[in-house]
Amino acid sequence: MQQPILIVGGGMVGLSLALMLARQGIAIRLLEAVKYPENTSGEPDTYHSSFDARNTALSRRTVQIFSELGLWEKLSQHATPILQVNISEQGGFGKARLQAHEEKVESFGQVIENAWLGRVLLSEVGANANIELVDGIQVTSLQQDAGKVWVTAQQGSEQLEFQSGLLIAADGRDSFCRKALGIGVDEHDYQQVAIVTTVQTSKPHGQVAFERFSKNGPLALLPLPGITGQQDSYRRSVVWTVEKGSEQQWLGEHNDQQFLQALQHTYGNRAGEFTKTGKRFAYPLSQVLAHSQVSGRVVLMGNAAHTLHPVAGQGFNLCMRDAHVLTRYLTEQYQAGQDMGDNVRLKHYEQARLSDQKRVIRFCDSVVRGFSNQNPLLKLARNTGLVAFDVIPGAKQLVATYAMGLKV
Repeated sequence: MQQPILIVGGGMVGLSLALMLARQGIAIRLLEAVKYPENTSGEPDTYHSSFDARNTALSRRTVQIFSELGLWEKLSQHATPILQVNISEQGGFGKARLQAHEEKVESFGQVIENAWLGRVLLSEVGANANIELVDGIQVTSLQQDAGKVWVTAQQGSEQLEFQSGLLIAADGRDSFCRKALGIGVDEHDYQQVAIVTTVQTSKPHGQVAFERFSKNGPLALLPLPGITGQQDSYRRSVVWTVEKGSEQQWLGEHNDQQFLQALQHTYGNRAGEFTKTGKRFAYPLSQVLAHSQVSGRVVLMGNAAHTLHPVAGQGFNLCMRDAHVLTRYLTEQYQAGQDMGDNVRLKHYEQARLSDQKRVIRFCDSVVRGFSNQNPLLKLARNTGLVAFDVIPGAKQLVATYAMGLKV
């Protein structure tokens, strides 16, 4: 009998990958450092681990993957489609607009709160007989030889050892597994912090997403589901990138009004009046790229492999495409009765993903750097570009296809 694949890291990527593999009949043992809370209330879990205050914009390709897993019916109850995307710069003349009906799609993607996404994924993993979930356990060492990989882990006062022919490290930006393997990273600190919260506005969002480039940094306003029984939704997700060191002025209940006023000043009246804000959370932003995503019988996945700036909402969607392709490679090995930890095949997977990864990484980085520079000439060029984007035939379709994750 084949040993289960070991997945270290039970965040959104680790759970999703476990479900993809289990659907193919592959046995999984998933180790997660955080102790998941018990929840039978029907409400989202208490914010923890990667299921925190943030929201995720799921691309059309990611929605397709969740549909293949049979999860979209459950997830869609807590998601909002993006029917239009408006892009502009504060104090600039350039504007661009993408509309789903013009691109002949039902939506550009869906926005879902991480707490809901995590709850659905955890529920599905817990009910899957092919997945053994071990939470509240911290991996303390990792070793491998030609035939297997094994880890030592601490669960309370108990020390445990697990081994497998393949380990997938999805243990986050500061991955213990990556460090244990001696895999280096290229890291760029953007000297920025993302302020994340949920707000309420006087105008319904109408399934419209805004990307506004302000002097403080990129500001994304995404549509969220409304309150049960409400015909229209007035709830919106805010992700505002600000300069590192300035974030404290936006945090804490005593700064609620100041934060709302700043949003109003930056967005104007497009969303109506900003009437209410939830608690704000701050997340430092950097780009972290592993020098290699495969080492022997270990594959790096998710933020352990690449952590991106959230400006274009591409990070999780890129990880889902990685996971989907890896699942295809491993399924072929499994069905042929071959070694799923074969390094040659794993390297083939890595090479197959590099083109898509490099394209997305370059795009996200160039947007951050390009719109963070307040040089008047560069600002003029940016706004001219937005105007051109809005009128050049085919430009919108090309960008929309990339953004939806349909061109890889």
